[in-house]
Amino acid sequence: MQSVIAAPDNESLLVKQAQSDTAAFAPIYEFYFPRVYNYIRYRVRDAQLADDLTSQIFERTLANMQRYRAEQAPFGAWLFSIARNITNDHFRTQKRRRWLSLDSLFNHAATDPPPDVHAAQNDQQQRLLAAVANLTEREQDMIALKFAAQFTNRQISEITRLTEQNVAVILYRAIRQLRVLMKEEL
Repeated sequence: MQSVIAAPDNESLLVKQAQSDTAAFAPIYEFYFPRVYNYIRYRVRDAQLADDLTSQIFERTLANMQRYRAEQAPFGAWLFSIARNITNDHFRTQKRRRWLSLDSLFNHAATDPPPDVHAAQNDQQQRLLAAVANLTEREQDMIALKFAAQFTNRQISEITRLTEQNVAVILYRAIRQLRVLMKEEL
């Protein structure tokens, strides 16, 4: 069965090669790095921490390549399980649950919109991120997988081992809750 998580055509071959030759891991890394980094960036406060956690994810992935079994899960799902575990471990050690830093929005330089439009957009983003912070950790995770990593509900179900319908319900409720929270902010 082919994975529903978009992957390079020769991924299974690359994974088998990487299990015996670490140099073969490079194309896998290049393909998955942007998605993993974006997912982590949505979940943590700053870019440097996202860099560190992403590095840990790929180090752990490479160190555990021998343990990967294609018949148990698609490689992308396995990789994102590692990403979720490392991120959750980080939050546990920090004893806090945070998402994207609101401060990072103020450091984002906009070149296209005029300052008043940019300020309004920043305000809306700040309100949205504050609303997201009020969601449960599970809902925040689903939102990050959906909108940061740009996974489909089916792909999220592979990663989280929830049914596709359960993922859809969680996302629906989270988005509905975000709408309520955003209206309350006005």
